[in-house]
Amino acid sequence: MSSKKRVLKQPTWILHQRPYRDTSSIIDIFTRDFGRVSIIAKGGRSPKSKFRGLLRPFFPIKLSWYSGKNLGNLVEIDVVGKPYNLIGDSLLSAYYLNELILKFLVKDDPQVEIFDLYSRTILDLIETGDIAPVLRKFELEFLKLIGYGLNLEFEAVTHLPVRDDLFYEYNPGIGLVISDKKNDQYVFSGTDINAINQGDFQEKKTVKSANRLLKSIINFHLDGRRLKTRRVLEELKRFGD
Repeated sequence: MSSKKRVLKQPTWILHQRPYRDTSSIIDIFTRDFGRVSIIAKGGRSPKSKFRGLLRPFFPIKLSWYSGKNLGNLVEIDVVGKPYNLIGDSLLSAYYLNELILKFLVKDDPQVEIFDLYSRTILDLIETGDIAPVLRKFELEFLKLIGYGLNLEFEAVTHLPVRDDLFYEYNPGIGLVISDKKNDQYVFSGTDINAINQGDFQEKKTVKSANRLLKSIINFHLDGRRLKTRRVLEELKRFGD
């Protein structure tokens, strides 16, 4: 008796795909009720494939597939709306979200809150001209939802609330620690820490501090793995300065 089960019309985002055999593809998808899943689109790269042009990132779709022990088999695609119009930094930032999902989430682990967070953030990237705060808010919530949430309210040793007039280092193992340094890239003012904790990114210096802080935390949890999209964004910024 077959152990395969058919999954019907599951809200899905395409994260990544790679060629498989002559005309097929292996697709990494992020689904609302099943989490991150890998499936095969048999003949998906064939000119006559019914899937052609539909297996693309940032395209709201629903997928149906037969689940398998390692890889599922794609059966049907239902188009929910038009492909989202992401360009330039917004497009690269959306791919950065995809890479975070692929690096941090294990397969076949339902993550409804993260799916909804991702969906909202993709829309925010379309609607805003100020990308950095959108990414920082996503990173903060994403880290929280995967169990790596930051304690930005209290200092780790004294357990006292963060003060605007002090400076802090963030140690991923214990949290915020008061620092007597002021010009180190991993030292942050209490003012910025409090603003980041409240999700207040109106000040540019707060956004820059949040970027340095969250980059260091994410790098720590990546344990040496590199993010390709981040490297591209940094190169573009460097050449644009």
